[in-house]
Amino acid sequence: MDGRNHHLKEDIREYWSKRSETFDLAFGHRIPPGPELEAWAAAVRRSLGNEPLKVLELACGTGEVTNVLLSLGHEVTALDFSEAMLNVARRKHAGRKRVRFILADAEQTMEPDASYDAVVCRHLVWTLTEPEQALADWCRVLKPGGKLLIFDGDWARPTPVGKFASYAIRLIDRLSGIDPHYDGAMSDRHQNIMAWLPFGEGLTVERLKPLVEAAGFEDIEISSHRPIAAAQRKTANLRNRLRTLLYRRFILSCRR
Repeated sequence: MDGRNHHLKEDIREYWSKRSETFDLAFGHRIPPGPELEAWAAAVRRSLGNEPLKVLELACGTGEVTNVLLSLGHEVTALDFSEAMLNVARRKHAGRKRVRFILADAEQTMEPDASYDAVVCRHLVWTLTEPEQALADWCRVLKPGGKLLIFDGDWARPTPVGKFASYAIRLIDRLSGIDPHYDGAMSDRHQNIMAWLPFGEGLTVERLKPLVEAAGFEDIEISSHRPIAAAQRKTANLRNRLRTLLYRRFILSCRR
């Protein structure tokens, strides 16, 4: 890792650590009970199956995807490199069984070889400073036949519909005030980080698939994020419903 990447990782850690206490108040991060939790659970079940697995969750943040995994009966090791985020997650899941939280770098987990049935992450891959190293490490910690499940998107470029949605959101912000908890991909803080990242110009399936294959994965499948977005819209206000249209998101699953 060169000095620039080290500095960038500290910037990333500081950014999300500062957001830890209010992160769940920002639309799209918390996964509330009801239609949205059910949609996330269905997506995980579709990729990982119905049997309880030993799962490594990367960049767990405040433990929202952790809750999805636990609700499906999995045994979860959830890691994050922000102690502030982990503190929120630990409080949220205090007393629950089948989960442990560890402070670790998702790009170099330091977990034992071939020790997990599945590796799961949400909105992590776009932040990787060395994606090839990270993917190789995730392959290493998986048992033969183990699954990698990635939820992510292209946060650099709004979709054609997203451009109109962005304009409408700006109008709502002017009329009713800016949402103090939402820090979207076009904010100054986000863009300053994105400018230095390998996927800063956009994380797409087309860019990610060759890297996943080169890391040793096979049977790559791409599925739509639309059912989750549709579930989010059921309970969201107008501004947040528009936010579900901003970017192209995807779900990638594959097997070691």
